[in-house]
Amino acid sequence: MKIAFATQDLKRVDAHFGWARNIAIYELSPEGHHFLKAVEFAGDLQEDGNEDKLAPKIEAIKDCAILYVAAIGGSGAARVVANNIHPMKVNQPEAIEDLLGRLKDVLNGTPPPWLRKALAKDANRTLDFED
Repeated sequence: MKIAFATQDLKRVDAHFGWARNIAIYELSPEGHHFLKAVEFAGDLQEDGNEDKLAPKIEAIKDCAILYVAAIGGSGAARVVANNIHPMKVNQPEAIEDLLGRLKDVLNGTPPPWLRKALAKDANRTLDFED
């Protein structure tokens, strides 16, 4: 399962989705995780009302099941959810490695219904986190 993180420093979830300079994407499996890629964004990302800045970000994460953010606006959240990606907000900057570890623990336990739905997003997914 692919997980995306809105980040300024590629180490922590510390960015508003629309304002993020980077989106880090990881692959998560029952055995662990590995970094896939970082997508960098340029331009005036803080310009409110500029919905055009969201399109390349949505495109970059379209095959992810979950997006971690420090914050996300209503329009961005609606677009993320419309693409079957579950947004997760952190209350303070958190290390991506810590979030991946906690998510792996949840997946290897009894995931909540929304997470089971995220797991089912990819019809070709063969991961079984209960084994």
